[in-house]
Amino acid sequence: MADEPRLDHPVTLAFRGDWGQANMHRICGWLAQEIGDRSPRESRFAIWSGRGGTDAIAALRSGAADIAVVTPAAAVPLLQPGDLCALGVIGQRDRLVVAVDAALPARTVADLAAIPGGVTVATSPDDGVNLIGLAAHKALRLAGVAPDALSFRYDERPFPPISWFADGDTDVLIHEAIMTPHWQRIAAKRPVRYLPWGEDVLAGFAAEGWPSATVEAGYLPGLEADLRTLDFSDFVLLCPPTLADDVAYLAAWCMVKTRRALEAQYAHLPPDHSPVTYPLVPADMARTPVPLHPAAARAYADAGDDPVTGPPIWS
Repeated sequence: MADEPRLDHPVTLAFRGDWGQANMHRICGWLAQEIGDRSPRESRFAIWSGRGGTDAIAALRSGAADIAVVTPAAAVPLLQPGDLCALGVIGQRDRLVVAVDAALPARTVADLAAIPGGVTVATSPDDGVNLIGLAAHKALRLAGVAPDALSFRYDERPFPPISWFADGDTDVLIHEAIMTPHWQRIAAKRPVRYLPWGEDVLAGFAAEGWPSATVEAGYLPGLEADLRTLDFSDFVLLCPPTLADDVAYLAAWCMVKTRRALEAQYAHLPPDHSPVTYPLVPADMARTPVPLHPAAARAYADAGDDPVTGPPIWS
C-alpha cells in the first residue's frame, strides 16, 4: 500500500514468545515479518523462547525483549506491570477448567479436600513464572483446599497433564487450552465430571480484577450444563514505554491491517475451537488490560477496520 507506514531507519527488535511451537511464537513470527517487510533491509529480528508468564515481564524490564506475549489477559494486572505498555490483544477464548474422574465423590472443588486417601492433581507448577500454576493453586486455596494436602504431577505445558488425566494416571486435571482436540478426547478414555470452582473462588479472583467466564454445555464432551469458571482468554502484547514511537505505531498498524495473515494459519479449525479466535476485531485488539503505548493508540485510531488486500501466505 502506498500510504502504509514504513520505518526510515534500521531496527533491531527482540520478541519473547513461548517454547517455540505454540501460538505466542506464531504471533511473534507474524508480527516480526510484517514489521520487517516495512523496515530497511539492515533491520534484524529475533524471537526468544519463553514461558508466557512473569518471565515475559522480566525480559521487558531488563531490556532482553522489546515486545513480549503474555497469557491470559486477566493475569496481567496481578503482575503489577505499571511500568509497561500494551500494543494490543490477540483474541483466544479459553478457560481454566477442573475435570475429575466421574467416580470421585466430588461435585465442587471444595469436595476434593474430604476425599479419603487424597487425590493426585495434574496441572502446572506454581513456581513464580507459570500463570496456570499460579491460578490453579490460588483457586484451590480460595476453595478451602490446601495444596499441601494434595499430590501433584506437574508440567509446564498443558498437553502432558491432559494426557496423564485421560490415561488414568491422575485423579484431577486443572488446566486451560480447552479448545484443543486433547480436551475433546478425554471423555473417550474415561468417565469425566467437570467441577465448578464455587462462588468464593470466583469472587476472590474478581476482587483482584480477574473475571469469571462460562463454558457452555456441550462444548466439552460430557459437559451437561453451563460451567462457571475462571477466564483464561487472550494473548497480550506488551512493550516498555521506551519502545520508539514509530516502531510501536507500525507494530499496532500491522496487527490491524495484516491480521488476515495470522487468521489464515487457524482457518482449518472452527473459530470457537481455535487457539486464536478469528476473525480478529480491531476494537477488541485495542481493549488492553494495561494502557496502550501512545503511538499504538494512534495507530488503532488511524488504521480503520479494513485489512490490507493480498492473499495471506498460508491461504
